[in-house]
Amino acid sequence: MRKLKVDKAYINGQWIAGADTFDVVDPATGSVVEKVANLRIAEVHSAIEAAHTAWSSFKASDVMQRAALLETWYRLILEHKQELAEIITLESGKPLTESLGEVDYGASFVLWFAEESKRSYGETIPGPRASNKILTIKQGIGVVAAITPWNFPLAMVTRKVAPAIAAGCTVVLRPASQTPLTALALAVLAERAGWPVGVLNVVTGKDSSGMGHELSTNPLIRKLSFTGSTSVGKILMKQAADNVKKISLELGGNAPFIVFEDADIEAAVEGAIYAKFRNSGQTCVAVNRFLVQDSIFDQFSQQLTDAVNRLKVGHGMDGDVQIGPLINQNGLDKVQEHVTDAVGKGARILTGGKVIEGLFYAPTVLADVSADTLIAKEETFGPVVSLFRFKTEEEAIQMANNTEFGLASYFYSNDVHRCWRVAEALEAGIVGVNEGRISFAGAPFGGIKESGVGREGSRYGLDEYMELKYINFGRGK
Repeated sequence: MRKLKVDKAYINGQWIAGADTFDVVDPATGSVVEKVANLRIAEVHSAIEAAHTAWSSFKASDVMQRAALLETWYRLILEHKQELAEIITLESGKPLTESLGEVDYGASFVLWFAEESKRSYGETIPGPRASNKILTIKQGIGVVAAITPWNFPLAMVTRKVAPAIAAGCTVVLRPASQTPLTALALAVLAERAGWPVGVLNVVTGKDSSGMGHELSTNPLIRKLSFTGSTSVGKILMKQAADNVKKISLELGGNAPFIVFEDADIEAAVEGAIYAKFRNSGQTCVAVNRFLVQDSIFDQFSQQLTDAVNRLKVGHGMDGDVQIGPLINQNGLDKVQEHVTDAVGKGARILTGGKVIEGLFYAPTVLADVSADTLIAKEETFGPVVSLFRFKTEEEAIQMANNTEFGLASYFYSNDVHRCWRVAEALEAGIVGVNEGRISFAGAPFGGIKESGVGREGSRYGLDEYMELKYINFGRGK
């Protein structure tokens, strides 16, 4: 039986070595984990053609057959939970406890869409005349290109592939070059689950722009799903427009976390630690700006700093570690730039503010950050808390919405009227009210403004991979 950690791409049921390889590096140590097939664009094109050929028969499969394929994949993922988690940690650097949680989280999407595939309902509509019978049906859109990021190398794959399969689509998956091993391990499990040849194809390589161009412009691709930076998402959106591809984009964020004076401070600190420091702050919904009401600023900042000081930094394979490394030198450089800029403009370092070693950055708390800093405008993607003061509810809402992004927002308050007002006023696709854990398979995940289009997870996530067809039956003669 093929091992889960493989070094070859997967096209049309075959494991492809490619002309050369690239290194997958453990960010905690800098050591090479594996050398993986570095495909060329011609091989990506072959994967698209294989998916298109497979779609001609797979689209006619019974919904119960597709549900069974997903259910078997789900069971195999959980059976290999420990091994998958270790692969995630080795190539992404996140703590093993978080990787184990990601396997559960990622698997939940597979089970959700296995079940939701059976509920892809159409409807009947009253016709304009008694002689007309009108109905709608939903059909899979076709070949799907899925481009996934490095920060959740398992969950972002299952969140795209599972609904595509549930809808009767076939997939060409391009995982991030930093973390291809997890995606390839999932392909091994799909193969074991008996998925038809060509239904899932995994293309690996370093040529991200070339592969992105092929996947976004090839006319055989009918749907593009991308999770990553806003800048790259805009490029893919423009390229996909040439043949009017259906797209869903989950892009960058600048999440605010508002703490009002009537909040439960202990609960807010607990929520803040999870929402900020999961995966060392390298998540698209990680808090980027903490907006704290002036009257409780000192109390909250002190309790949060105490909690941050208790976080343990180290290699993710050590069981009690909570903070791993940044993914690469570019990520570390950006964190350093943001902290240096904030301090230069008057922010105070309450803890951290320095590189520990290698790609490890100390969990950091900055107080009294000003609105003209880089950290106020850009996504930091690192373990840095930035604390801003506000006086009134109206000011907090204005500060929270003062960004081109709109993925996630959080706030803490014990005033039920304020909770409704603020939740409705925040410009974000996701709002956590007295809650730092906001993601689960049954909820629609996605943003507004420059944080993207479309939704993943939930019943709305299945619709992203389907076309709605209207059928009008006349009486005839």
